[in-house]
Amino acid sequence: MKKITFTTLLFFVVFGNLFAQQEKGITGYNNWLDSWTDFQPNKANYEEPTQILSGNITENITLTKRNTYLLLGNVFVTDSTTLTIEPGTVILGDFTSKGSITITNGSKIIAEGTPTDPIIFTSNKADKKPGDWGGIFILGDAPVNVFGNVSSLNYGLNPTSTDNISFGGDNIESNSGSLKYVRIEYAGKRTKKFGNFSAITLAGIGMQTEIKNVMVSYCLGNSFNILGGEVNLTKTVSYRSNKNDYNFNLGTQSNIQNALAIRSPYISSADGSRCISVNSYDIKENADSSKKETFVNATNLTLVNVSNNLKSDMQIGLIKEAILIGPDTSFHINKSVISGFQPAVILDNKIAINNTNLAKIKFTSSYFNNCKGNIFRKGYTNNDDLESWYGSRAFDNVYSKGPDDETFIDSENSRYPDFRLRINKIIASNDLYDDHNED
Repeated sequence: MKKITFTTLLFFVVFGNLFAQQEKGITGYNNWLDSWTDFQPNKANYEEPTQILSGNITENITLTKRNTYLLLGNVFVTDSTTLTIEPGTVILGDFTSKGSITITNGSKIIAEGTPTDPIIFTSNKADKKPGDWGGIFILGDAPVNVFGNVSSLNYGLNPTSTDNISFGGDNIESNSGSLKYVRIEYAGKRTKKFGNFSAITLAGIGMQTEIKNVMVSYCLGNSFNILGGEVNLTKTVSYRSNKNDYNFNLGTQSNIQNALAIRSPYISSADGSRCISVNSYDIKENADSSKKETFVNATNLTLVNVSNNLKSDMQIGLIKEAILIGPDTSFHINKSVISGFQPAVILDNKIAINNTNLAKIKFTSSYFNNCKGNIFRKGYTNNDDLESWYGSRAFDNVYSKGPDDETFIDSENSRYPDFRLRINKIIASNDLYDDHNED
């Protein structure tokens, strides 16, 4: 009986110490990047296309693993149609026509891969490059903060009906389907008039839409572009994006958790790009101030800049901020890691530093590593007030300078890197089950 009591007590002591560790950055009992991600996608070879997707898809359709599909031009799923994609299916975006696919408002995409059989959207070129094809647009009827409740995509898609590029409404619970264990590679078509496509645009989608275990790599535009709606992102990855990894705008109410952004100073756009960009509008006069401003609630994020020589790259200006926060927004980030930026965060100079705005912008229990400056205001050389405010013990933030190989579990693994934070040699984990056994 004494032996059982002692064993039980030891169990609680050990697990008490585990949970006493501040679990910052991405977490998981296992490395959840393992098996379904690909950090060297240009080495993959796929079968030649056996089916072509083009024009409007107006009837329910299932894409099967036994076929390889080619997105030819701008494809639209319309008329309340459901597009279902089997695990392991490969969809190639056509380079010549810069293929894209739009799930229109009222239609759905059910793309549910598995950890060992993910769904793959990639370029049809043998030598793949960022911007080879367009991207994925998913539209819903959840709220956006524009006048009249409805907006439209402006990317030159040339639909047969303007309804096919419209999004927004009053349905917070809007359901545009689900994406699970999906990879999107080499998207981000460049246009002269409309800028770059994003790998995936979520416009006015609602809470019932599920986005989980989605990886975007080598996109020439934004990786994840969230425009309005009520959006939840879980275990998403952005790898070596040219623009923003996560772009939030148009009054979105977004929760993002256990997510990763890996940047490279040799790939990021020189005109300014970051891991997270938070705005409520592009032009203030176009926003309806009676509606919700953009709110992003981020938990357990890891934002890291991987550099061969971080100090040198900072000195020559290749490295910018990790997070940019625009006016009339709210942003909360908790238990996260921001590593290798200059500085970690920039607040727009239109944000007045007062109690009201500071209450809307929160950085708590986070780990700032190898950042030249932490939280700055754009255009201001003296940011002591912000550094002092967020450096207060009340916010429980930690500041450190350590190389990636000592900061993360196995960041240099070229196949399945592990960016969980190493704290006192204890892996950050809050899952007491095997991630690979999830639904």
